[in-house]
Amino acid sequence: MLLPILDQFKIVLYSLIAGIIIGILFDIYKLFRGYRVPKIIEVIEDILFWILCAIIVFTFLLYTNYAFFGMYVYLFIGIGLLLYLKTLSSYIFKVERTVGKGVIKGIRIFGKNISYGFRSTFTKKKNNRPLE
Repeated sequence: MLLPILDQFKIVLYSLIAGIIIGILFDIYKLFRGYRVPKIIEVIEDILFWILCAIIVFTFLLYTNYAFFGMYVYLFIGIGLLLYLKTLSSYIFKVERTVGKGVIKGIRIFGKNISYGFRSTFTKKKNNRPLE
């Protein structure tokens, strides 16, 4: 069955966008991958990452082009991924790293404030003299 040219253009465009989505997810995965873990955990992480990517891309393509998967869809997903990795990856990775550091710093500050509240409430004071 022949598809109209506009539908074919949309399929190619959404396939390129799906490749870019995979690239962004891969950059996020690289942030978490920086820690040393045993090889078996690394393999499990890789498998889970690619399963998550497959689910996200399938869902994206399901909503955009009714999950039409021809050979050229896979080709354009790969082209979109390569374009992203060659052009935008370094910039997006820096932004993701900055946002990640900010989120971790916020969580750390929030945790210290909460723990300070518990420590000051539940610890016994050594000196019970009233303030003068």
